[in-house]
Amino acid sequence: MDVTTAEWLITVGVTVAVLLFDVVIVARRPHEPTIKECVIALSVYIGLALLFGIWVTSFHGHDYGVQFFAGWLTEYSLSIDNLFVFIIIMSALNVPRKYQQEALLVGIILALIFRGIFIALGKVAIDNFSWVFYIFGAFLVYTAYTLVKSYRSHDDEEYKENRLIVFARTHLNATDEYHGLKLFIKQNGKRMITPMFIVIVALGSTDIMFALDSIPAIYGLTQEAYIVFTANVFALMGLRQLYFLLGDMLQKLVYLSLGLSFILAFIGVKLVLHALHENELPFINGGEPLDVPEIDTLVSLGVIIVTLAVTAVASLLKSRNQAEIQ
Repeated sequence: MDVTTAEWLITVGVTVAVLLFDVVIVARRPHEPTIKECVIALSVYIGLALLFGIWVTSFHGHDYGVQFFAGWLTEYSLSIDNLFVFIIIMSALNVPRKYQQEALLVGIILALIFRGIFIALGKVAIDNFSWVFYIFGAFLVYTAYTLVKSYRSHDDEEYKENRLIVFARTHLNATDEYHGLKLFIKQNGKRMITPMFIVIVALGSTDIMFALDSIPAIYGLTQEAYIVFTANVFALMGLRQLYFLLGDMLQKLVYLSLGLSFILAFIGVKLVLHALHENELPFINGGEPLDVPEIDTLVSLGVIIVTLAVTAVASLLKSRNQAEIQ
């Protein structure tokens, strides 16, 4: 894909502009957004993603357009699943509703930064070591297994603080009360961290774990860094509004993790097949490529759409049946 420097600069510039607009709007009036605000913002972001995909198809070719839509849908689905964790974090840390929007915005900015780093590292690894696809594929299959396992054991219903948060709580002077959006305050002459600092640490460290799943997944659909970056940007844009719009409705998507586990496993197998097709490892077929079938991106897009549709319908039907029983 021949992406000009101007395209990269415009893309990054627009992304920064949108984020700055969000920061200014949110900072001027901290509040819980209304349903109308969320619907309008989501409609704009989704519309922009669709228009961008059409532009990619028109100016860079059909194949790249399909890659963008497949990557965007996958990343968007993973982002929705991540909202479950965000809700649990906000609840566990007792974040006031009026401050949750600001915390989420910071979390999204951190997610973009971390994913940008992982995208760059992934691109370097792919360009220099074809065997990295074996690692990506195996990691996605393992992630799919853990999603199924957590679904069966319902581990995702409990939030367990990671070591970074525990360290912040135990080794840094911390207050028990929120002081607006402030991360640090002075109390009795001592500099102390606020609960909002703990929230940002929780969201930031969680974003890193999310990036470990999402970046290998999208590199299984496209090796174009520009598409990987833009698909992630559009998947994260509007995530804050989606958090408030869906709210308790997320709990009705009971099969979402199973659907995502199937998608991740499918992409993982796709990556392994690609690795075998490009094989350079001496202990596999003497370092020669294997004549194995590769899964077309258009087929991948179809599998993703069908899986998400079946997952959504099955989840809503089960939720409705449970509601009727109760």
